[in-house]
Amino acid sequence: MTVTDSVGPHVVLLATGGTISSRASEAGGAAVASDTGEQVFAGMGVPAAHPVRVVDVFRKGSYLLTVDDMIAICATIREVLADPQVLGVVVTHGTDTMEETAYLVDLTHDDPRPVVFTGAQQAADADSPDGPGNLSRAIAVAGSPRARGTGVLLAFAGTIFPAAGVRKRHTTSLDAFANPDFGTVGSVSDSGEVEIQAVRPGPSPLPLPGADAGSPRVDLVAAYPGADATLLRAARQAGAAGIVLQGTGTGNANRVLCQEVADATAAGVVVVTSTRVDAGAVVPRYGDGGGEDLRAAGAIPAGLLKPSQSLVLLSLLLRLGTPAAGIADAFARRGTLAD
Repeated sequence: MTVTDSVGPHVVLLATGGTISSRASEAGGAAVASDTGEQVFAGMGVPAAHPVRVVDVFRKGSYLLTVDDMIAICATIREVLADPQVLGVVVTHGTDTMEETAYLVDLTHDDPRPVVFTGAQQAADADSPDGPGNLSRAIAVAGSPRARGTGVLLAFAGTIFPAAGVRKRHTTSLDAFANPDFGTVGSVSDSGEVEIQAVRPGPSPLPLPGADAGSPRVDLVAAYPGADATLLRAARQAGAAGIVLQGTGTGNANRVLCQEVADATAAGVVVVTSTRVDAGAVVPRYGDGGGEDLRAAGAIPAGLLKPSQSLVLLSLLLRLGTPAAGIADAFARRGTLAD
C-alpha cells in the first residue's frame, strides 16, 4: 500500500506488524497485529518530516518471526533502496525481536542511507499509544542528512541507538531499549530535530544469503545452577549446526557442559559462548568448567554480543557456509568496540 507516490526524495516505511500495528482482537481481548502500514502511518496524526511511501512486508507479532522472515525484511530493504530517490528507510517492527532483525540488517546493509527501526510498547488502540510519536521521530531520522553513513539505527522514545548491542531492557516501559556496551548515537526531539554524533566505521557488510542457502538450525541453550548436558545434547541430536551457550558471568558453565561442548565441536557443531549479564564482554579466564575450559573445548567467545545477537550472527555465517575459523574471526571483530 502506498500513502505517498512520490517521484521526489522520500522515506520508505516498511511495515511488518508488531505492537505499533496491534489492536484488541475483541472487546477486552488480546492484542494482535492488525493495522496495515497505511493505517499505522495515518495514525501518526501529525505531518511527517519527509514525504513517505509505505510498503507492507507482513503483519506479525515479532515473537512469531523466523530467521527467514528477517532475511525477507533485509531483501525488501535492498529492493526499495534501489530507488535513488529514497532518503532512508523506516521499519516498524515488534519490540520483542527488534534487536535481532535490526542486527541482521546491520550485518548485511551496504548503503550509506540509514535504516531506522522503531515500534511501540502500547497498542494502536491504547488510551495513549506511543507508536505515533516513535514513528514520527523515526521518519525524521531516516530522512536526515545527518543520519547518512550511520548504518542501521533503532529510534525509540527519542533516543537513537546503533543496532549492534541494542537490546530490550524493559517489558512494558515506554523507554524500552538500552545499549550498555555500544552506547547511543544521538537523539531526536518530538519536533523532529535530529542530533547524531560521529559513528565509527564498522566491519565490511556480509552478503545476504540467497534462497538456496538453506536454513541451518541454531539453538540457544542456557547455563544455570545445576545444569546438565541434556539440553545441549538434545540440540545436537536435533541437528543443530550451531549452538549459542548463554553462560553466566564472564561466560562460564560447568564441567559437564564443557565436556558436551567438546563433543559437539568435535562433531562439527559450532558453539559460541555469550553471557546472560547485561553489559561487558565474554572473557575466558576461569577453569574447572569456566570460560577458559569452554574455549579449550572449542567454544568461540562472543565478545560483547549478547545471546540474541550472537544467534543472529551465527545463523547468518552458517547460511553463508563460513568455516569455524571464519566464524571465530567474525565474532572477534564484531564483538568489540575497537575499530
